[in-house]
Amino acid sequence: MKKFLFILISICYSLVHTTFVQANWYEVTGTSTVVSSNEMAKLHALEDAIYRAVSFSGADIGSISNIRPLLHADKKEYQFANSEIRYILVDRYISTNNMMYASIRIDIYPSATGCHVEQYKKTALLSNIDVASPQQAVMGQIYSVGDDFTKIVNSQINDQSVSFVSVGTTDFAIAKNDPTRIQMISQDTGAQYLISGEITDLTATVDKKLIRDDVINRQFAVDIQVYDGKTGHEVFSRKYREVAMWPFAKTSQVDTKSARFWASTYGEMLIRVSRNIMLDLEAELACKITLPEVVAKFGDKITIDLGRIHGVQTGDKLHLWHTSSFIDQNGLPRTKVSQTDITLTVSRVYDKGAEVTVDQQDMATSVQIGDVMNKQL
Repeated sequence: MKKFLFILISICYSLVHTTFVQANWYEVTGTSTVVSSNEMAKLHALEDAIYRAVSFSGADIGSISNIRPLLHADKKEYQFANSEIRYILVDRYISTNNMMYASIRIDIYPSATGCHVEQYKKTALLSNIDVASPQQAVMGQIYSVGDDFTKIVNSQINDQSVSFVSVGTTDFAIAKNDPTRIQMISQDTGAQYLISGEITDLTATVDKKLIRDDVINRQFAVDIQVYDGKTGHEVFSRKYREVAMWPFAKTSQVDTKSARFWASTYGEMLIRVSRNIMLDLEAELACKITLPEVVAKFGDKITIDLGRIHGVQTGDKLHLWHTSSFIDQNGLPRTKVSQTDITLTVSRVYDKGAEVTVDQQDMATSVQIGDVMNKQL
């Protein structure tokens, strides 16, 4: 546990004013465990430093995913266009006690009109991630690693995401070929997006040593799919693969719920993967429109399903869209959404819901349960 005493992050910034923009410079130190090579450790430490700076600055953390492929080039300086991250200068890398430290200076221009600022938070439901081949989990008997990894992803979304809030995890299976089931689960849980996944590789390789203990490196590969709860269709899919040292004896039984596991080199790698999943969700879906839905109506009192935790505030202006269902010529159920001239104002906000009033009182009777709204910008 001593390595945690060495995790240093000093974030200090100076503000340079111009006529139109405000430049923010940050000095940050990121860390990573050295596993397969110093080059990969440098990359992960650099990514960690960038994440710390962007998260602290209030900029769009989704922008990290867009520049991540460009970081594979081992350079002293990085410059980006069309990104809130403008410039990165790597001061130095330090490797000690099997840890890599990356000290950088980074120039960030947080946008006041980014998607994470303009949109309400989107709700997400995570289906517990299964292990595709349970025999690969025999070493350490980590058969429940999928469920525990799901909880880590869930925590990343709730604690670090600026565009999403989780409604929890579920054991319900989510399948691409059953969109109706996805729609039903979405309706029951109030989730706009449903996330499922499968761990496809937990294999290990052993580097035998004559004098010292054998070194075990273990793979971790997971496939992630995201579905739109309104349509049941897949909107995002990505594969993730990492490798890290397995520090436990081959014959030991490892508790994947324990702090000992998550503080290990392998657990740290899983946390990094979960963070990358969250960052990719931000990059891919943050700009998708968030649609509050009418869930109750008593006279002229209308209740929607988004509230304070989603970013709803008293006085927000909303635009109403009517929804209706029909059967197409192939016998498939479809949903039709029609724009209206009705606007509404948020009058009272609760944690997970809000009350709205119709600005045009003579049109209040046309608002129906199931209608959706979008925030006027």
